[in-house]
Amino acid sequence: MASTSSNILLLGIGNLLWADEGFGVRVVEHLQKHYRFPDNVQVVDGGTQGVYLIEYVQAADVLVVFDAVDYGLPPATIKRVENDEVPNFLGAKKMSLHQTGFQEVLALAQMLGQYPQHLLLIGVQPEELEDYGGSLRPAIKAQIQPAIDMALAYLQDFGVSAECVDLPGELADPILNIQRYEQERPSPDQACRLGDDRIVLSAAFEVKPPSASDMPSLQVDVDYRGKY
Repeated sequence: MASTSSNILLLGIGNLLWADEGFGVRVVEHLQKHYRFPDNVQVVDGGTQGVYLIEYVQAADVLVVFDAVDYGLPPATIKRVENDEVPNFLGAKKMSLHQTGFQEVLALAQMLGQYPQHLLLIGVQPEELEDYGGSLRPAIKAQIQPAIDMALAYLQDFGVSAECVDLPGELADPILNIQRYEQERPSPDQACRLGDDRIVLSAAFEVKPPSASDMPSLQVDVDYRGKY
């Protein structure tokens, strides 16, 4: 078991712009707002930074990762995975490039001989990933606190307790505030969500047959290749 002086990292990864894919980052946002930890605990929004997180991971004795993970379970299901099994779940059924990036971070840290002694992945099965600019679906958002409770229970084994505060604290990056993100989202009439027919069906995307002027150059290419 790690000592109370161990370096502990609570890390949320994911992409806020793709609905439930931002779950891990939203968990960290809630932690930054509503909890205070001892000095040996660091709470980090890892976003989609991938290999740029290597220094954080190398410095951690205990690493807790929050993420949206495709476990093949019903939406909004929370599942925890520990230690050697964590890279397997980050690498299976990848939903976005950030998971590949973080899997590489763990592999690199292990190769360099600076790997967390204890590793916990707390993941939620997403409901929606194709809503660009969307926020967490209600069922996924409702799992933020249960994911935090799971992490806090895990940290008790390392002698770490957190103080829950009534007055929200400041975020490392206030622009990522979930209320602001949801309130300022443009309407479907103003911004593309899945695929904007105004663009896709416009003249700019019209497929035109080759003109007669294109044909000679095509024939020259065929003749040129035919000589070899």
